[in-house]
Amino acid sequence: MSLFGTMMKTRSSGKMQRERLEELQRIRLAKLVAFARKNSPYYRELYKNVGDDLRLSDLPPTSKPEIMANFDSVVTDRNITMKRIDEFTENIDNVGRMIDGKYLIFKTSGSTGNPAVVLYDSQNIDVQSAVAALRTFARREDLDRFLSHGKRTAGVFANYGFYLACGMSRYLQLKMPRKKTKITVDVNAPEAQIVKELNEFRPAMLSGYPSNLALLADIAELNIQPDVVITGGELLTDEIRRKLTDKFGCYVQTHYSCTEAGEIACECPEHHLHINEDWVIAEPVDKNNAPVACGERSDKLLITNLSNYIQPFIRYELTDRVIVHDEKCPCGRNTRWLEIEGRTDDILTFAGGVSIAPMSLYKILEEVKPIRRFQLIQRSESRLELRIVSDEPESAFEQARHDLNGFFESKGLDGIEILRSEKAPEAHRVSGKFKHIYKDFI
Repeated sequence: MSLFGTMMKTRSSGKMQRERLEELQRIRLAKLVAFARKNSPYYRELYKNVGDDLRLSDLPPTSKPEIMANFDSVVTDRNITMKRIDEFTENIDNVGRMIDGKYLIFKTSGSTGNPAVVLYDSQNIDVQSAVAALRTFARREDLDRFLSHGKRTAGVFANYGFYLACGMSRYLQLKMPRKKTKITVDVNAPEAQIVKELNEFRPAMLSGYPSNLALLADIAELNIQPDVVITGGELLTDEIRRKLTDKFGCYVQTHYSCTEAGEIACECPEHHLHINEDWVIAEPVDKNNAPVACGERSDKLLITNLSNYIQPFIRYELTDRVIVHDEKCPCGRNTRWLEIEGRTDDILTFAGGVSIAPMSLYKILEEVKPIRRFQLIQRSESRLELRIVSDEPESAFEQARHDLNGFFESKGLDGIEILRSEKAPEAHRVSGKFKHIYKDFI
């Protein structure tokens, strides 16, 4: 199917009543499961006791460690292996390029700290593009202004590596090299450079992680007037939403996505995150994967990406806690909507009032390949404790310390002590929440 055809289907299904949407989900799920059984040894074995007349609840849940441990047998193209993925991604120039001319490669650690490799086939790319084009803007007036101002889009994200934002941006640049309407500004670049690039580009849309944009909002030299600010990757709090609105004088919104599922939910004018139920099945569950009723907070979320056929994610576990609502939204949409607890990592503050957003540090540690899980704790203005899980703990820690110190020096911070802890990363003993990066001193 072409991108145009996918957009037409997405536009049509966006207007469906709930019953028709559920029927569409069942049809697309049955098709995906049949394809996975036929072409993926992993799913063929996993579903060997599942009948043809299946229900969603008949399918065993999957998880990131499980999918990654069985990567070669999960993917539905037998020519694709993790060895070939590793060889392809060794060359950083391959960011945004398709392996075998068929699949985009993205990498992420996700909220559990376990590394993941995610492939996008052409159908999944088209679906994500269609959803972005049709549902990104919560308000029509913001879309109209954005279009009238040349669709100039600036994203403040990691601009190095096979991350979704960086990789998709470069894919589009390579596909349409003459278009100069989209830039990615490296979130880890010096502050002055970020400000210079944004001021010169004058974006009509500004996007980025809420914590990073909140820090940029404090910089008087940043002088841009976007038509809309769209955040993602972290929880957009009411406080940060107000701060960004005051700084940029425009509407501020968010969305809920992950690399494995793409756009899970898009925001409406009521600040409700509506699930894209035509392409994603979202199941709030408890710790034992039992369904959680609408209006109650879940322990995690199982998602099924109905458009990815090269690497099926079916009842795939996300550690986000959500509350799904089935009551009618005043905006008029028929889809269910959700509240998300989201990431709760802290902004770290150092001597001289220098603040560092957690996502900047997260991306640095995520690049240290021997590290499987990590947790960075600030014990004072000049002392950090790093907890890691790695098969090569000594060398992994030294690389992490070197990379972190290089980043701190680029921010004018000298003498930051980084100590290795023998403890493993752990959740908060009372709340049960897990933070990768947090502050633990007064």
